[in-house]
Amino acid sequence: MTEENFLSRQFEANREHLRAVAFRMLGSRSEVDDAVQETWLRLSRSDTSDVANLRGWLTTVVARICLDMLRARKSRREDPMGPDVPEPVDDTREREAEMADSVGAALLIVLKTLQPAERLAFVLHDMFAVPFEEIAPIVGRSVDASRQLASRARRRVQGAPVPENDLSRQRKIVEAFLAASREGNFEGLLAVLDPEVIVRADQAAVRLGSLPEIRGADAVAQTFKGRAQAARPALVDGTMGVAVILSGHLRIALRVSFKDDRIAAIEAVADAEQLAALDVEVLEP
Repeated sequence: MTEENFLSRQFEANREHLRAVAFRMLGSRSEVDDAVQETWLRLSRSDTSDVANLRGWLTTVVARICLDMLRARKSRREDPMGPDVPEPVDDTREREAEMADSVGAALLIVLKTLQPAERLAFVLHDMFAVPFEEIAPIVGRSVDASRQLASRARRRVQGAPVPENDLSRQRKIVEAFLAASREGNFEGLLAVLDPEVIVRADQAAVRLGSLPEIRGADAVAQTFKGRAQAARPALVDGTMGVAVILSGHLRIALRVSFKDDRIAAIEAVADAEQLAALDVEVLEP
């Protein structure tokens, strides 16, 4: 197999993922194909022999392209995004309609109000669990500044309420996760974790005994097995998460991201200033 054929097969294997990233960034189905095609062109012109994670590399490239497109759109004072763009004429119409439904027109409208860098930070981190260390170079900011971009975007997005059925579904996932954790049920934990789940903790949480980063369902399940005694389901900045309450005080907040009805990412926040800035509502049983 030639190198070009190998790259082509690898790209095709990641095409739907790239389309999902681009659609959430651009909100316009007519622009998604342009962004994905440009990603392929850059791949075909690049030496990726030393790239260990091609999916991550492609995600970064398509994100940069989308960011440039958003900035160009903003500079032209054009705003063509939204669910009412012309439908494609090929046989992908049904698939793209499903893609729009999966994101939600209401969320697309809110995302439209974000600045390009805010949108990128929010989409990559909260929707695709990309670490801020990888987001920072794309937006040209520090890791902390990138985290703040996503935080601002998150607060604005929460103004568009999550559909009740989505919150209910996510709460059941979180409750199943916490129950399995308390019971030491390893298989139960695996059942609600995405195979590539990532858990990250801030420095304050690390000082309390958390690991800075844990990757993979097995490692995460082993870490949480037998724990969560003080953890409760909660809304964290309007989205489903977990609050750890000790002696009547909030000690740790867990931001939880989901993928296909499984937990894809957990971010543990224990820093006092960051906790104070969060809107945490513990949910009653």
